[in-house]
Amino acid sequence: MKELGLDLAEVSTFFIEQHDDPFVLVKVEASRTDEWTQLLGVPARRCYIADERLQAIVDAQGHTHQAVVESKVPSKGSVMAGDYGEIMTALYLASRAHPEETLEPKMWSLKADRTKASQGSDVVQLHLPDWPDASMYDRVICAEVKTKSTNTKATPIADALADSAKDRESRLAKTLTWIRERAILGDTTTVTVDHLNRFIKVDENPPAKFEFRAVAVISSELVADATSADVFANVELPSSDICTLVVISVPDLKNNYQKLFEQLLGQSDVDVAIP
Repeated sequence: MKELGLDLAEVSTFFIEQHDDPFVLVKVEASRTDEWTQLLGVPARRCYIADERLQAIVDAQGHTHQAVVESKVPSKGSVMAGDYGEIMTALYLASRAHPEETLEPKMWSLKADRTKASQGSDVVQLHLPDWPDASMYDRVICAEVKTKSTNTKATPIADALADSAKDRESRLAKTLTWIRERAILGDTTTVTVDHLNRFIKVDENPPAKFEFRAVAVISSELVADATSADVFANVELPSSDICTLVVISVPDLKNNYQKLFEQLLGQSDVDVAIP
């Protein structure tokens, strides 16, 4: 994810990981949420539109940077919250893989409709340590993400687990094929047709690993109730070798995702060149 211009070693310091049973609990400290927002303003925008694409539209059409970015990012509400949770999950997963390079197609940039969730699996990351050679160490990490920022009846853990099962059954395979179609059309700059074919054409390559995560991004004041014994009494947990359940606790989640998107838009007219 080097195209985002982030130091993943620094990103990893924002996530405090605890291995609780039956899930991995990841905490973001309240004292660092403002720092997180400042750090992610431009990189979060790059999840929706790359610098070069943004500047090309500005140069060709005469629009402001902010007008172009506003046409890509979601409006306030559940989609914005969901995108925030997915981007946070993608960064968490990439930071845990660091220093190995993570190839991230950035599903948010491929949306046909900014007011809706991304098509297919939420987060798809490719790891190809010996590329351009295929190897037994190649892997795909696929995450289904549910976000809960307010005290509603939403059941993010049960929903993430249920939809992760859909990824394992067929949705990831369909998503990889769909991303390949977008790559053929030139809509992706971070993953290529060859990268994707390595995992799609399984019979032509060494066995690869397909790892699945069910992720619930929850406002910290809601985590205790969302992870109570009653919750787990009503869900079927897959074994950890099939799917890992992750809970990411974010202080005052609604306020923080709104602040991030304000920062994202507010930085739209600054220099867009990646250092």
